[in-house]
Amino acid sequence: MQQAQDFLDESMALLELVGPLDADGLAQVTGFKNWTIEHVIGHLHLWNHAADLSLRDEAGFFEFFGPVAKHLQKGGTMREFEAAWYAEKGLSGDDLIAAWEVLFHDLAARFAASDPSARVKWAGPDMSVRSSATARLMETWAHGQEVYDVLGKRRENTDRIGNIVMLGVNTFGWSFKVHGQPVPETMPHLNLTAPSGAIWTYGEPNEADWIKGSAEEFCQVVTQTRSIGDTALVVHGSTAKAWMDKAQCFAGGAEQPPKPGERRTKE
Repeated sequence: MQQAQDFLDESMALLELVGPLDADGLAQVTGFKNWTIEHVIGHLHLWNHAADLSLRDEAGFFEFFGPVAKHLQKGGTMREFEAAWYAEKGLSGDDLIAAWEVLFHDLAARFAASDPSARVKWAGPDMSVRSSATARLMETWAHGQEVYDVLGKRRENTDRIGNIVMLGVNTFGWSFKVHGQPVPETMPHLNLTAPSGAIWTYGEPNEADWIKGSAEEFCQVVTQTRSIGDTALVVHGSTAKAWMDKAQCFAGGAEQPPKPGERRTKE
């Protein structure tokens, strides 16, 4: 399953970035909700752990997720729950990086050995193993962006971001539903340039509504790591503009994308 290898490769790229950082480096505050780089890695590690449980131990997954749900229902935040989880396991700094590295290798191997169409449990609806691997890739790529940004590093993408493009396409309707708005009948036509230079097109040709530009910037918008105003995407038509103003390829409640200039690479 290619998504398993893509998840591993994206995780390795992020490890190469954060592995050399000392405690002060990991404590740098990113442009995402005042998370530090260490918070980012902790978040990825915790939910990789959840995805791993969903693959190999369904009962264990529910045992893990039950306290998460209760904490949120009582008005707690995910950041608070994650901080308590790290503290319980004694994970911080280099120990956290090491635990994350071991687990993402193990999880990628389990993804690769599993039936891509098999169903696994998750916080929301069940999903396929392929979708689970794609979701972990997307989370790693999206949260990795804030690390690249705060360190002032330009990310060199590969065509594995095609997985995230497809996730963005598949959540066209969700982006409207999560905001309580009716879903437009027709998705805008996409004409995107991949990192390799290949042209990726999605949807039927549509003169009224279309989006053209780099696949990387489309991924940044649907993962809400960039404002549409901070990209060079060409967006034509009312449906295309409405989508790009609220695109959300991840589950959970409605989230507002960053405002122009809020999340940019540090100069």
